[in-house]
Amino acid sequence: MSLFEAIILGIVQGLTEFLPVSSSGHIELGSVLLRLESKENLLFSIAVHAATALSTIVIFRHELWSLTTNVLKFQWNDETKWSAKIILSMIPVGVIGVLFEDEITQLFSGRVVLVGSMLIVTGSLLSFTYFNKEHNKEINYLSAFIIGIAQSIAIMPGISRSGATIATALLLKVRREEAAKFSFIMVLIPIMGASLLKIKDFVDNPQLSMDIPAISLIGGFIAAFISGLIACRWMINIVKNGKLIYFAIYCFLIGSIAIISQLL
Repeated sequence: MSLFEAIILGIVQGLTEFLPVSSSGHIELGSVLLRLESKENLLFSIAVHAATALSTIVIFRHELWSLTTNVLKFQWNDETKWSAKIILSMIPVGVIGVLFEDEITQLFSGRVVLVGSMLIVTGSLLSFTYFNKEHNKEINYLSAFIIGIAQSIAIMPGISRSGATIATALLLKVRREEAAKFSFIMVLIPIMGASLLKIKDFVDNPQLSMDIPAISLIGGFIAAFISGLIACRWMINIVKNGKLIYFAIYCFLIGSIAIISQLL
């Protein structure tokens, strides 16, 4: 992977991690177009996911600090309750990640038709929110768990994690701003946990990291971090203004092109 390819894919990852168009799907499609090896893609994926996690921490640093300091008071306050809902939402993706790790890994092997089909699923889910105009509820424990199930389904390449979780929250009539904040913060620990497990794999098998230059990893990381900062702020405003329908159209278009290109 060249530095130029790494920067392009890093920008794609940073933008699509937060915009509801599936970062995993776009990385898969980009890797097929650039003809990158799967193990290159795996190592690169760890770097850019860590970059987008860092951009989330930067954007929500005040909220995260407030949550952390209040949880450490060991009192059952509003921040502790909200943190408990975050933890509850992570259970489904944690269970699926542990039990079906090998099966999930096999999905990320240049299956363009699968990615295209799942992008259409993402577009359908986003389009449903267009018809739901009432958003006045707080996230409770049941809705947090349901949103967590949506995140676990988004393991599939082509289903947008932010799209699935935010759309699910909106369909549950959660307030728009809270839906966006909950969606972006709930993914931090799963991303970090998955990254640590993959780092362990590379420590055990260092030959896997020899196919991609360090400069490409660094370039991809920086590109993903900067584009992630921009996309996260942009997405928060998009959700507030109820503009997800445009991304539904985009997912339908890209998904259809991906499928047709393979069938032809």
